[in-house]
Amino acid sequence: MFFDEAQVFVASGQGGNGVVHFRREKFVPLGGPDGGDGGKGGDVILEVSPTLNTLSAFRRRRQFRAENGGHGGGNNKSGRNGRDEIILVPPGTVVRDEHSGELLGDLIQPNQRLIVCHGGRGGRGNARFASSRNQAPRVAEKGEPPQERQLHLELRLIADIGIVGVPNAGKSTLLAAVTNARPKIADYPFTTLQPNLGVAELDDEVILVLADIPGLIEGAHAGEGLGFAFLRHIQRTRVLIHLIDGSSEDPLADFSQLNTELALFDERLSQKPMVVAINKLDLPEVKARWEDLEAQFRERGYDPLPVSALAREGLRKLLFKAYEALHLAEPVEVVHDDLPIYRPEPDPTEFEIAREADGSWRVSGVAIERAAHMTYWEYDEAVHRFQRLLEHMGVEDALREAGANSGDTVRIGEYELEWLD
Repeated sequence: MFFDEAQVFVASGQGGNGVVHFRREKFVPLGGPDGGDGGKGGDVILEVSPTLNTLSAFRRRRQFRAENGGHGGGNNKSGRNGRDEIILVPPGTVVRDEHSGELLGDLIQPNQRLIVCHGGRGGRGNARFASSRNQAPRVAEKGEPPQERQLHLELRLIADIGIVGVPNAGKSTLLAAVTNARPKIADYPFTTLQPNLGVAELDDEVILVLADIPGLIEGAHAGEGLGFAFLRHIQRTRVLIHLIDGSSEDPLADFSQLNTELALFDERLSQKPMVVAINKLDLPEVKARWEDLEAQFRERGYDPLPVSALAREGLRKLLFKAYEALHLAEPVEVVHDDLPIYRPEPDPTEFEIAREADGSWRVSGVAIERAAHMTYWEYDEAVHRFQRLLEHMGVEDALREAGANSGDTVRIGEYELEWLD
């Protein structure tokens, strides 16, 4: 089965905890604080591997977590940074946020990288909080929490030339004849259930990558047949070979219907350079009608080539004509259908206060929840520091205005606090 879509869960590493520690050595009075910082958590990185051509690896594994940062130690020892989680993807992978649909990246170039989750920073040890007014601080920070994301990966194959046509036109036979690809071939419609890639070597300097796209029928742009799932793979090709079944009742109608489906799916597809080839010239009835077919296509401005994929006749001329069109074609412009939505950068210091069903208060916000997560609640100085942060951010005033009374429960992240006014 060909995998060109996948949903994966990714999470970066949590930052390591800073520590509260004091230097204690014989003959060294008042050694002072020497608690080290925690290490940074690992990032989650998508990297393009040119040897991959499907997303089948995500069939077996759908969750990826980077390593957490190491905790700090005494004697100003910092924790080590967590290892990054590198996820290999094929060229042509489009990355979106599963929940918001936001486009995060389009990975095309070999070894191209995209950080999708940044690792949490390490917490500071008590040595970082020492000052002339507080020379023995009993306060440190825990590591910053990790980032988590649900990703939607979509593969759009990258090939020089795409072979398109109606079912049973001979596209897979053509690909097998000119490349080392071995697609499944039979004499019934929809033999090809997945795109196939192949490499054709015309000479020492001319190498073409071809993609055989499953047959397109009328209504493919709206999900009929197999076309809807695979039409997007044509978007990355620079030249199209329109393979026409010469034994069809009306080859010209097949050609027109195919062009219509391409234009309805994406109008840019109808503007790509194309090479028209009439297949199955090895059949006597097709050979007999060749001159009439050639005249019909020439009347409409096309110069068709007679080929036989099965007998391997006329294929080299077809490939060189496609190469000439490729040489003149413009580079593929990476265009996405996302609406131009303006998203202002969120202010991490913003917060919201809501009353919960049990009468408690819920304070929500990026910065305040992160600060609560990084607080050592077992140290009084750390708790006092968090209290000052609540006052500085305006959380205390907002709770008073909302009607909080002494003894009420206030929840921030996973922590419950008692409100004392």
